[in-house]
Amino acid sequence: MIRPALPALASALLFGASTPFAKLLLGEVGPQVLAGLLYLGSGLGLAALLAGRRLGGRPAAESPLRLADLPWLIAVVLTGGVAAPLLLMIGLATTPASAAALMLNLEGLATLGIAWAVFRESVDRRLLLGAFAILAGAALLSWQPDGGGAGAAGWGAVAIAAACLAWGVDNNLTRRLSGADPVQLAAVKGLVAGVVNLTIGLALGGALPAVPVLAGAAVVGLLGYGASLVLFILGLRTLGTARTGAYFSTAPFLGALLAVTMLGEPASWQLGASALLMAVGLWLHLAERHEHRHEHQPIEHEHAHSHDEHHQHHEGETPPGPHAHRHTHDRLPHKHPHHPDLHHRHGHSKESP
Repeated sequence: MIRPALPALASALLFGASTPFAKLLLGEVGPQVLAGLLYLGSGLGLAALLAGRRLGGRPAAESPLRLADLPWLIAVVLTGGVAAPLLLMIGLATTPASAAALMLNLEGLATLGIAWAVFRESVDRRLLLGAFAILAGAALLSWQPDGGGAGAAGWGAVAIAAACLAWGVDNNLTRRLSGADPVQLAAVKGLVAGVVNLTIGLALGGALPAVPVLAGAAVVGLLGYGASLVLFILGLRTLGTARTGAYFSTAPFLGALLAVTMLGEPASWQLGASALLMAVGLWLHLAERHEHRHEHQPIEHEHAHSHDEHHQHHEGETPPGPHAHRHTHDRLPHKHPHHPDLHHRHGHSKESP
């Protein structure tokens, strides 16, 4: 079932590629200011896209954010838009970009663990085994041949791990908003997080870089944070949080590859062995097939949809193409391959995988 994973994989590729480019930019600007610029570039770029939609008179195919979404939106911005990027920039300042890129796999593990333990999302043994393979790769990467402990690995690695935990919380909270317009959600997060981080960075003595660096940060932010987040939210809709987080673990592969080829960092045996373990974990996730008889309970919600077997609620003429409005689902028992998407957030008996 690879097709539903494509948005999450594309999101991972964009975010993974942003890591070595952010490392390059850190030579010209401080961590907190850069975190602000990356998110501000994301927010401004996506806001321009939203404005273009309105000016073009195109009908909205997505559900807008509502007032009831505000508490979740605030929590998402604070964890994933303020705390996590700052911690990542601090970590990148003292950690090789190739190592940092592979350590970002911890975000997927944090996302999966929180989804499973806190939000009770369905996670089978195959998914857990894949997660352990990814964790083994991250642990191998952090191992110091000279026998050093956490101090030898450096506080930069600790900061990156903390950033991954904050993003894991953010990803699980964002699932609550995944039915809303992903561009609008990512734009709001980028603008607020960008302003907050940039203000704090400047207040602490940071300075804005030259125009070329500003432009570079804007492009990296728009693609690596903005477009990546939009695709990640689309992944949350179709895959659920745990699986989207697992697929997102492909991000470090491209980041590490670019760091080695672009920055000339050494390709150590640890890097190769870690990549192999993480690739095995990813394969276990992609090869999953989840199918059993299940029952949809009546529910009323709002999200972008086309008319399929789960959406037969119109009387008379059915609107063409994707559209968004509040609609009701009747009780529906059936059997087909599925992920824990917007319509498959059900419990599982011991007989149901």
